[in-house]
Amino acid sequence: MDAANLPSNVLRGWRRPVFYALAVLLVVGPPFLSTYWVGLLTQMVILAILAMSLDILLGYTGLPSLGHAAFFGVAAYAVAVLATRYQLGFWTCVLGGIMIGTLCSAAIGLIVSHVRDVYFLMITLAIGMVLWGLSNRWIPMTGGDNGLAGIPRLETHAGLPFAGPIPFYYVTLLVFAVSAGIMALLVRSPFGLTLRGVRESESRMKSLGFNTWLHCYLSFVISGVFASVAGVMWAYYNGFVSPTYLDLTASSELFLMVTLGGPATLVGPVIGAGAIVLLKNVISAYTARWLLILGIVYIVAILGAPQGLWNLGRSKRT
Repeated sequence: MDAANLPSNVLRGWRRPVFYALAVLLVVGPPFLSTYWVGLLTQMVILAILAMSLDILLGYTGLPSLGHAAFFGVAAYAVAVLATRYQLGFWTCVLGGIMIGTLCSAAIGLIVSHVRDVYFLMITLAIGMVLWGLSNRWIPMTGGDNGLAGIPRLETHAGLPFAGPIPFYYVTLLVFAVSAGIMALLVRSPFGLTLRGVRESESRMKSLGFNTWLHCYLSFVISGVFASVAGVMWAYYNGFVSPTYLDLTASSELFLMVTLGGPATLVGPVIGAGAIVLLKNVISAYTARWLLILGIVYIVAILGAPQGLWNLGRSKRT
């Protein structure tokens, strides 16, 4: 049966148990899993923060970006440089990474917030590639293609009394929960409702007296803040930063996470992040054609749920 023909009450009913099942898995699952699967869960949680940050821009404001991974990479590089080259403390590195990523998004936002639709897409793509090229060419600072290694473990750098993949996972999960809570409050606030109005009809919002440019700019900066948070956590998780964090492939995968899971939901990008991480790490272990499988999964998902998996059965975005 086509998903579009399923009763709406049936489709609404599955969301709540799925949500709680995912929450239980994230909280109580890791102690019963191998180190490999704990690592995958950690990747999913970090990339879920990044995907939700893009959802604020793409799903709620209607601004499609193909350069969003640049802020993720800039923050990760900032942590790497501050921790390895300057040997600075934990909180200085964390706050420095978030601030540098945020300042980068604030500066770029001044340029891109004036354009819409395909022009926004192309300019964010171009700026993302400029930052990727800078990370490749600024060898004395970024290490070029070799990247930067030797980032200390978060537990060691922060002086925590515990260490290992499971404690790090729970620290990451706490950051995810706080970030998700803040973003959920944001999108349900009057500011978030205004962003939805801009997405649906910017001209109408202008006629009502709203400064739509300012709202788009703030949306861009806020999404950059949470992308920077994800970049900081990824730097500590991976212990290594390279230009691949800023390239087009990274931004395209991020875009895919949001559209596959369901834009304008926050939960959808989390599901999309989990699906992409699983496909990349599990299926690629068995076949080199995992990209083909990813493409097939995406096509099938879009045909069955054009608004994303979490929006399955909804007649329109809310």
